[in-house]
Amino acid sequence: MSNGDVNASRRRFLVGATSVVGGVGVVGAAVPFVASWNPSAKAKAAGAPVKVNISKVEPGQQMTVEWRGKPVWIIRRTPEMLANIEKMNDRVQDPQSEKPQQPDYIKGVYRASRPEYAILVGICTHLGCSPKFRPEVAPEDLGAEWLGGFFCPCHGSKFDLSGRVFKSVPAPLNLQVPPHKYVDDMNIIIGVDEGAA
Repeated sequence: MSNGDVNASRRRFLVGATSVVGGVGVVGAAVPFVASWNPSAKAKAAGAPVKVNISKVEPGQQMTVEWRGKPVWIIRRTPEMLANIEKMNDRVQDPQSEKPQQPDYIKGVYRASRPEYAILVGICTHLGCSPKFRPEVAPEDLGAEWLGGFFCPCHGSKFDLSGRVFKSVPAPLNLQVPPHKYVDDMNIIIGVDEGAA
């Protein structure tokens, strides 16, 4: 065997070994890079549906849960609250909730599939502040015509107990109604449309 033959086979071995090691390195670098495109477990959990037990919400009370990093209010409305909502139709911008701030299966003045419960995203549609739940009728600071609802302290927007925005306030739209469905009389799932499996 001559010196030239030994060098050629060494060269082939070194080129092959270097190619294999380089290929492994490329794969080793690509796998975490491609994996970073997938949402993290935390991100998946943040967008996941939330199951909520509503059995402990008393009539006239509000419960807050988090869905997708946003506060979601669950308000159990009394018969008096429902009657007051009807009285607000001439004072709100979108009385029949025709603008798309709720899923298709939520219609009308109550903005709910079960009128007893209002389910609303607790973020003002003006600049993203969180309005305050003000269920009392005619408080001194909101006036004699106030029949209960939500008041945004940032810029004064007002919403009724269905989340419908008043006329002549900064907020342009009703509060959002998130997708939701009732599992039974005590539980709802926020983030899943009614009728979904």
